[in-house]
Amino acid sequence: MHNLTVIKIGGSLSHIPGALATVGQALAAAGARQRIVVVPGGGPFADQVRSFDSTHALSPTAAHWMAVLGMDQYAFALADKTPGSRVVEDGAGVKAAHAAGLVPILAPSRWLRAADELPHRWEVTSDSLAAYLAMLLGAEELVLVKPASSGDGLVDPYFSRALAAGTRCRVLGIDAIASLLEMVADAR
Repeated sequence: MHNLTVIKIGGSLSHIPGALATVGQALAAAGARQRIVVVPGGGPFADQVRSFDSTHALSPTAAHWMAVLGMDQYAFALADKTPGSRVVEDGAGVKAAHAAGLVPILAPSRWLRAADELPHRWEVTSDSLAAYLAMLLGAEELVLVKPASSGDGLVDPYFSRALAAGTRCRVLGIDAIASLLEMVADAR
């Protein structure tokens, strides 16, 4: 997809009061200016899987798919806060949402299960999954929106292998969400 930006919204933003509403408004505005696809993090839903895993010693594959399902749950939360959006499950859904003038928010579990090319371990987080999905979508840019735009551990250890060569990547902190509009406009 030409001139496509994938925007991954970190699940940990859900812990910041008002952040989801702010992000939703920014995504709606950005989607009105350029074709974007929103990929959710796992957030509190993946955190519950981590907690369950620590108690019940799940296999890496079970924990992986349970955490990916957490991304689907967060997709619905983001869609609820993003005016003019639609939850989609694959590339065809993305195209249909764009054709309808809507912001596609990807609930990725079905697509990821069908492709299933990434390792099943905690070191492969939703950041790497977003990079992989950006590659599948042919995105020119990946934007990671996180609580902070700098610091240690901004991306998982697998991320550099998942990001396609030539794909631009930026990390924005929630404090810079207003620059999301500028960033999308600059990418045109």
